[in-house]
Amino acid sequence: VQLQAYGGGLVQAGGSLRLSCAASGRTLDDYSMGWFRQAPGKERVFVAAIKWNDDMTNIDYSVNGRFTISRDNPKNTVYLQMNSLKPEDTAVYYCAASSSGSIWYTRPFRYGYWGQGTQVTVSS
Repeated sequence: VQLQAYGGGLVQAGGSLRLSCAASGRTLDDYSMGWFRQAPGKERVFVAAIKWNDDMTNIDYSVNGRFTISRDNPKNTVYLQMNSLKPEDTAVYYCAASSSGSIWYTRPFRYGYWGQGTQVTVSS
């Protein structure tokens, strides 16, 4: 599985961005897809996850109500819509795929495939 994340950038606090993660290499029907983020000097942490073959999602409490995760199966793409951005959302955002198919795994080691990361910077 190859993943390519894009869509990051610089945005003012209160603004919005939509990240995309394009997947290729194999069928992902049994997979779950996740977004993680890593701020400078900090660990990589879970943001959101979605199953590839149904609408179940898991959103971390820190972004719940502001971020949503969705997918477009024909395009093999997963999205992270980020609204009401705050400076503390500044991080490199990574998409990942887990063959477990579970959206409840929040630890990075549960995900075997990773994209290259895209920088999100929120100015105050």
